[in-house]
Amino acid sequence: MKIRHLGQKGPVTSAIGLGCMGMSDLYGPADRRESIATIHAALEAGVTLLDTGDFYGMGHNEMLIRDALSTLPPSRRDTAVISVKFGALRDPASGWHGYDARPQAVRNFVAYSLQRLGVDHIDIYRPARLDPAVPIEETVGAIADLVKAGYVRHIGLSELSADSIRRAASVHPISDLQIEYSLISRGIEDAILPVCRELGVGITAYGVLSRGLISGHWQAGAKPNDFRAASPRFQGENVAHNLALVDALRSMADRKGVTVAQLAIGWVAAQGADIVPLVGARTRERLHEALGAVGLTLDAVDLAAIERAIPKGAAAGGRYAPALLAELDSEQQR
Repeated sequence: MKIRHLGQKGPVTSAIGLGCMGMSDLYGPADRRESIATIHAALEAGVTLLDTGDFYGMGHNEMLIRDALSTLPPSRRDTAVISVKFGALRDPASGWHGYDARPQAVRNFVAYSLQRLGVDHIDIYRPARLDPAVPIEETVGAIADLVKAGYVRHIGLSELSADSIRRAASVHPISDLQIEYSLISRGIEDAILPVCRELGVGITAYGVLSRGLISGHWQAGAKPNDFRAASPRFQGENVAHNLALVDALRSMADRKGVTVAQLAIGWVAAQGADIVPLVGARTRERLHEALGAVGLTLDAVDLAAIERAIPKGAAAGGRYAPALLAELDSEQQR
């Protein structure tokens, strides 16, 4: 496994991370045993970065990670770098009710996460979104207090605009920004990525396979509780257009002797040594496929060919529904 330094002030992690959300929420039912086996297989393969959120399954995902780590020997368990997002508010029916990033809420959320994860510190702690009622400086300041107290090692951000990233970094060093980045979601290239590089902030890129759309495996027919049923890119003419892009990618992947998913992950990784792709593998089969991208080398000719096949802005439909995009600070000020 190759390693990367997550920002100038962040931890050293594997060159690819495991996003654990789908094991608990938003993509339909998941098999608990297979989820734990996938986490074990990831750590065994040298993947160290495990990404979760305290609201994934209303705490279920954190407890799943705890249970997976608890059965491992300390030498393996201690290699895990756990990244936690907080702030999203849920209800018993799995509904969403905004964000809370007040300093007192930060202290409350971290206490519960430490308990559910069964750890004495969290490696990277980040607000899931900007709370429009709370200046980002106050939220980051509250996490900085947790760093001083030893409960948090590094501060991360998620889905923030260039301006908000600057303001956050003025309070405390930031390890990384977690944000969607893929062949068909390239909005960060305009202003967000340049600012992160100016400030030495790394990128943990989620959605590198666009929620399975450019994995080469997605098929129509939504599963129960699968939020993709309401995603613009998976609707009507949009999905047909987007799958045509996948076909263009498939021919290139065949020539390289790799899968579509490996080519898409490899493209993200090739955009800079400061970027760590997160793969949302829920099974060992998908994990092993994703890990095949780690050794993939894309030269200038390959990257130019990919750019011709899927130019920037080629996707049809937004990455979220309009109401959700309106909540993203990263979409308001690029």
